[in-house]
Formats: sequence, C-alpha cells, structure tokens
Amino acid sequence: MALLMSDVDRFEAARPRLEAIAYRLLGSSGEAEDAVQETFLRWQAADVGRIEVPEAWLTKVLTNYCLNQLTSARARRETYVGRWLPEPLLAGDPMLGPADTAEQRESVSYAVLVLLERLSPGERAVYVLREAFAYAHREIAEILDITEAASQQIYHRAKKHVADGKARTEIDEAAARRVVEEFLAAATSGRTEPLLRLLTEDAVSVGDGGGKVPARAKAFEGALAVAKFLRGLFKPSAAKRAHIGGAAEIHAATANGGPAIVAVVDGRVVGVTCLEVTEEGIVAVRSQVNPDKLVRATERWAAREDGETPLYVL
Repeated sequence: MALLMSDVDRFEAARPRLEAIAYRLLGSSGEAEDAVQETFLRWQAADVGRIEVPEAWLTKVLTNYCLNQLTSARARRETYVGRWLPEPLLAGDPMLGPADTAEQRESVSYAVLVLLERLSPGERAVYVLREAFAYAHREIAEILDITEAASQQIYHRAKKHVADGKARTEIDEAAARRVVEEFLAAATSGRTEPLLRLLTEDAVSVGDGGGKVPARAKAFEGALAVAKFLRGLFKPSAAKRAHIGGAAEIHAATANGGPAIVAVVDGRVVGVTCLEVTEEGIVAVRSQVNPDKLVRATERWAAREDGETPLYVL
C-alpha cells in the first residue's frame, strides 16, 4: 500500500526522536539508522489509516526491532576483537536527542552508555524510554507487552545498576574544554606526576579498535598504570604517524555531553577519547579508534564552521 505524502511527512517528523531512541538502545549511529529505516519500511507496509496513535505505533515497532538487535548483538560481541565500546557522538549531533533535563543529558553520556551494556535488553529499553523520553510506565508496558508493575520493577532495577557507577559531574562546554586542556598539558608533559594529580586512584583506561586499529583489550587499572600508558600514548613518534597516515591534530571537544579529545588526520577523525569526570577527578579514559565507529564523527567534524588551531600535534 503506497504511502501518501502526508504519511511520509508524519514519519519524517518522528525520525529525529526515533533515531535518538535507537542510538541510546544500540550505542551505534549506523545501527540506529538501520533500525529507523526498518521501522519506515514497516510503516510503509502498514494500513496507516487504521493506526490510531502513530507515535506509539512507531515507537513500539522501533523498540522491539532494537530489542531483537540487542539480543543478537550480544552473540556478535562475543567474537568482537578487543573491547566493545559505544560510538561517541560529537556536540550538536541531532542523534543525541533531547537534552532539556539532567536525566536526558545523563542518559546519553558516554559513561552511562557504557553502563547500559551491562543491562539486559529489556532493562535497557525500559530505562531509555523512561529516563530519556519520559514515557509513562503504562505506555512502556504497551510498547514492550509487559504489565505496568513489571515496567516499574524493571526500571528501578535498571536505574540501580546505572547508579552503581561513579557519581558523575555534569559540566558545561567551557568547563569541558578546561578539563581537556589540563589533561592534555599533563599527558604531553612527558611526566607521570601531572597525570596522577588529575586521575582518581582507581582510574581506568580502555580502547576499542575493533581489530582494525591496535587497542589493548584489557583495561589499564589504577592511576599509576593509566598515567604511564597515557604518557607513552601522547609521545610523538614516526611509527605512530606512519600507522595513522600522518600527524594527528589533537583538539578539545565535547562528545555525548562530556569532555573529549578528538584526533584528526587530514580531516578524518581517527580517535575520540571521552573523559569521565567525578568530583574526585578523572575516573575513566575511554578511546574509540575503530574507524567504523568514527564515520559520523568525521562527517560532523567536517561540518564545523570554525577551524580552530589544534591544541597539540601528535
């Protein structure tokens, strides 16, 4: 059944919200786009005139498709080379979705996306729909075909799992830049002491290369181990430049609402490092260097209006 233009317009109006839901559920912009496209195909095949509440119908189709993808993703990630980390999104990316409340901003922070990987698909869906999009438990129950009481129980369980992480500090863009500048100054000083002053005692550092770029699968744990690793990582060398295709320009940025370091070679983003900050200091340094998870970041970087000078060249 062919869709009328008004039906297509109705779907397109819902697309940004659907993409934002799918990204939070799947942790990947490419997979989120695929999920939304599959939802559109099902919308196209449906008798749209008989759908009483299109927004609810679309959300239900999308969420259940994502649940199936999450279930199969768990099997795929067992064969993933190295550590799997979510795809970071740079500031201004519409897929980040609503950021009006502290809960919405928190739900898409890189630290929370990492924690969401520990949840079951059902827990993740309930948490995202409730925390990021303020769906009532009655609505969530209808979307997931569960009872309202079950939705409430799952939500409280999921929220507890997420809250078990460190108490993160919410900072604005200016403060995020200061954090990155201070971090880079310490990391490029050639000494471990400045880094130790910024890191918490139990700090960790981990990277995702997807088997395509070297990245240590096992996390560095403890401030000293992390500081030594970072000191070496930010030391320029001909071998590093040969491996990544040239000198990397290092910029301060914001990704998923938090401080981030973006490494760029000839306009191509080759790495995004997200810093998780608490009141005690930097508790986690997570680097995404898998090129498959940096395509959107590169597109976003190219669309910037300002051409600021890099803070450092590696």
